[in-house]
Amino acid sequence: MLTDHFRPQTFNGIDDIVIVGGGLAGLFCALKLAPRPVTVLAAAPIGHGASSAWAQGGIAAAMGLGDTVDKHVADTLTAGAGIVDEKMTRMMVQEGPARIHDLLDYGVPFDRDLEGKLLLSREAAHSERRIVRVKGDMAGKAIMEALIAAVRKTPSIRVLEGYVVEELVREGRFISGVIARPDAGQSKKRVSFPARAVVLCSGGVGHLFAVTTNPTEASGQGVGMAARAGAIIADPEFVQFHPTAINIGRDPAPLATEALRGDGAHLINSAGHRFMLDIHPDGELAPRDIVSRGVFAEVQGGRGAFLDCTKAVGAQFAEAFPTVYASCMAAGIDPATQPIPVVPAVHYHMGGVLTDGEGRTSIDGLWAAGEVTSTGVHGANRLASNSLLEAVVFAARIADNIKGMLPEAKISDWGKNAGENDDPVTLEDSPSLTRLRQTMSDNVGVIRSRDSLVRTIREIAALERGNTRLRLTNILTTAKLITTAAFLRTESRGGHYRSDCPDTVDGWKHRTFITLPEADRVVAEVAEMAVV
Repeated sequence: MLTDHFRPQTFNGIDDIVIVGGGLAGLFCALKLAPRPVTVLAAAPIGHGASSAWAQGGIAAAMGLGDTVDKHVADTLTAGAGIVDEKMTRMMVQEGPARIHDLLDYGVPFDRDLEGKLLLSREAAHSERRIVRVKGDMAGKAIMEALIAAVRKTPSIRVLEGYVVEELVREGRFISGVIARPDAGQSKKRVSFPARAVVLCSGGVGHLFAVTTNPTEASGQGVGMAARAGAIIADPEFVQFHPTAINIGRDPAPLATEALRGDGAHLINSAGHRFMLDIHPDGELAPRDIVSRGVFAEVQGGRGAFLDCTKAVGAQFAEAFPTVYASCMAAGIDPATQPIPVVPAVHYHMGGVLTDGEGRTSIDGLWAAGEVTSTGVHGANRLASNSLLEAVVFAARIADNIKGMLPEAKISDWGKNAGENDDPVTLEDSPSLTRLRQTMSDNVGVIRSRDSLVRTIREIAALERGNTRLRLTNILTTAKLITTAAFLRTESRGGHYRSDCPDTVDGWKHRTFITLPEADRVVAEVAEMAVV
């Protein structure tokens, strides 16, 4: 449904560029493409269906006194557990400060000190204070509000809200448009959007799992669509769990930002024991995968896990971290005086559609940016707050690339009726999706094993056989890619931990590249395997 701010404009009867997704990457790319005509297709009202709007920590950028590009790159390489693409990472880090200034120009009110300099904080696995924040834990919300305001003032950008993209249209070697379903995916009719260029910015995979911090729109449909169109998918097995989702039974689970631990909050169990010091010398500031397994072990062991902020933040909580404070108080917990119950939750996907340094995928005419991609800068374990940095850096690079090289492709008038192919469905109420989410959490979560992965692959195959819904096909495709890649990687590294292969193996010190036909071959082989 269109809002008053986003009424259709006429651009010579065609869509020059279609951007799928109204999050940070999509809107930043649209602004960077101006004054070139752009149509943004957003499944939800922009600012409401994107993980970027929920980001609490901020953006990592080497801008502080004593910080350097080399230090930021080194921290990223260390966190990524040996498979980070160093060339891509260095490029991202070098361009980070310029993108921060772009955001300032768009009106993002980043925190400043009394002298007017950017106020920088530190998060886990960073050697320096380099996180640019807004009011402690409101960076994502403030960035999105500023970009939405800028988009509203840009006449070359058309935003269509409530359009759920279900399919990429491929003609020969080109992606030549998309097919979407209006009315938040509830319309019986579908609409085609032919385009000279498609930029996929559809977000992550959190809602493939039962416990996640991501909005419901982050269900992996972009990866599935791209894979079904023939794109190469990279590193899908690497899923990052945030160790401190607030454990109050909400879906999605609210987040207790990592900045709390950066400011000195401690993780304790029900006995008051600070258990992370037994696991890693950095304690609560160890890499996220290690902290997640530590929290998971306490919860599984019946001791519970809690984030104690009473001394580190205390009476300043409401002012310093208003988002976390509001979530806790709504559940009857006063974080200024009480420890916060926490549990690991799916937070970020390091894998996704393979792209190069210009954001190009393996299919002509298709670019991608943000969490739907795998650029190689996160490796096996994303460094905190590098995700928003990646989104703006590569979105800007895509805009520059498209401006200099718009592919020739057969196109026609935008917004044509694409007919009906199935009945609309609310996926959140789908028994098949509920079954998939629980299976993924139980078997492909913080800790995996050969047998749990075999069971999941078979379950996904069974769900596929009984499925007639295109959107669920996209979701099941992404789940299949994650699970088959996790099955093939017989080691533990970063966000991928297998209890039957707990060691990191030098022979696996490389990225994963997989296509849908290759995943289907694994499914066929697994069908004949025994499960203990």
